[in-house]
Amino acid sequence: MSGIVSLLPAATDIVLALALGDDLVAVTHECDERARTGRQVVVRAGHTRSVLDVDALAGLDPALILTQDLCAVCAVPAGDVDLALARLGSDAAVVTLDPHSLADVLVGIAEVAQCAGVPQRGEALVAQLRSRLADVCLAVEGRERPRVAVVEWTDPLYLAGHWIPDMVALAGGICAAGHPGAPSHPTGWKTLRTARPDIVVVAPCGYDLDGAAKQAEEVAARVAEMVGPVPVWAIDADALIVRPGPRLVDGVEALASVLHAGAVAEHAGVRRVA
Repeated sequence: MSGIVSLLPAATDIVLALALGDDLVAVTHECDERARTGRQVVVRAGHTRSVLDVDALAGLDPALILTQDLCAVCAVPAGDVDLALARLGSDAAVVTLDPHSLADVLVGIAEVAQCAGVPQRGEALVAQLRSRLADVCLAVEGRERPRVAVVEWTDPLYLAGHWIPDMVALAGGICAAGHPGAPSHPTGWKTLRTARPDIVVVAPCGYDLDGAAKQAEEVAARVAEMVGPVPVWAIDADALIVRPGPRLVDGVEALASVLHAGAVAEHAGVRRVA
């Protein structure tokens, strides 16, 4: 396989985890710096959504393009890609990743490997990720499961959707007021109070640990007013929570270290703020 274009950071993570870095020719502005180095950036930030640089794409003649249909803010929608390819007369294969659960994410990894011509690598990677998840489940087995509210955004308040409730469950918790397999949506702070969480984890979409910690301090003050002293943690959302790729397994391990300290090793991607 040669000429892979990734139009979202999660797909870039998948390609690199499959050891296909030599074939990766283009990425997005939101990919890690190491992934952007030496590669064409074909997706840039627009005013309200990500924008595909069609002219930059035209000079690449890719064989495989990886895109998504989950969020127009985070990456270019598949429909925009189809229009661009029609305009360019390109016959590149397009894989649209649209996961709604952690199981969907693992299926997507295998699909990318299949389309890139390395199915065995995909099988091996998925097996490795499943093994790590099984290790976490074994470590927290039989322990009391706290109620966990995961805050994806603070103003307005968004509580965990898509694959995040799956992550909480595997980490040994109960996702309070989440939306398993469905998009998160604005909800009032009353919902958080009614959910009676034992722990609040602040994971604002697109923010690193420092950015999450700053927002978590504001959340902690509000939670203290509503429900009293509840532990509030910040997590590196960009690295561990919001990218539907291999990093979500790191996220499960990080969440487990918060929910079951002592049973799971401490993780550098989390920080208690209250």
